[in-house]
Amino acid sequence: MRIHLVDGTYELFRYHFSPGNRDREHGAVRGVVHSMLQLIDRGATHVGVATDQVIESFRNGLWPGYKTGEGVPPELLDQFPLLEEALAAAGFCVWPMVEHEADDALGAAAKKAARDPGVEQVLICTPDKDLAQCVTEDGRIVQYDRRRQTLIDHHGVVDKFGVRPASIPDYLALVGDTADGFPGLPGWGARSSSAVLSHYRHLEHIPDAVGQWEVSLRGSAKLAATLAEHRDLALLFRQIATIDDRAPTFDRIGDLAWDGPTAEFPEIIGRLGGEHLVERAQQLKARIS
Repeated sequence: MRIHLVDGTYELFRYHFSPGNRDREHGAVRGVVHSMLQLIDRGATHVGVATDQVIESFRNGLWPGYKTGEGVPPELLDQFPLLEEALAAAGFCVWPMVEHEADDALGAAAKKAARDPGVEQVLICTPDKDLAQCVTEDGRIVQYDRRRQTLIDHHGVVDKFGVRPASIPDYLALVGDTADGFPGLPGWGARSSSAVLSHYRHLEHIPDAVGQWEVSLRGSAKLAATLAEHRDLALLFRQIATIDDRAPTFDRIGDLAWDGPTAEFPEIIGRLGGEHLVERAQQLKARIS
């Protein structure tokens, strides 16, 4: 059994800003629902979708510059509840996040699903670099970029970032994440961060004094001084970048099984201009019955 966990927020943004989207009020919702049915058509059987019902999360209380809904088009924000309603009616297990973020739900669900002996592999369907920390060395949890059709396993994470999955929060703490709104530490870039963390793995293992470093790289004295001065800030950024696996998701693995649309699906998707998706969902239901 393979489990597909989908970043509904990413998908909604992707379809909303697609050049082919000419319906700014409902087009993104229809696009995501169609995409999810396509996932079933291609063989997925157990699917969970996480969304950011509220853009803000507990992380906004940790760092004042953390991302908010500011700048997000109102017509896009208005589609989050519509998406959650439409996906649930289409028969998918949906987790709308309020205190947590969709990333937390994906990570929590992946960890929980991987513990089930009947699960062969968990695919976290998002290109978001934050989720790279959830990838496991044994291949049971991987990332999958549906748009590029690219699977990222443990080796893929190391090739891309230069560090192991467990070091991704430390890496993001140093380089920063402009999408999430925290800057990292001055002077620490991708190359220096990966070089140091590939050896020390975590922030607390990096010595304050450059003379104690077992890694040689250009500008190391300045980097060490910066980290020594701002270590508490780096640890805060790592906390922000770490997936909280306590986010609420499913109770049983069977909750993720797609059994077809509900009786309410035709009315709900019809209000959004997606009448053509009703027949599509029914055909897929008939095929798996």
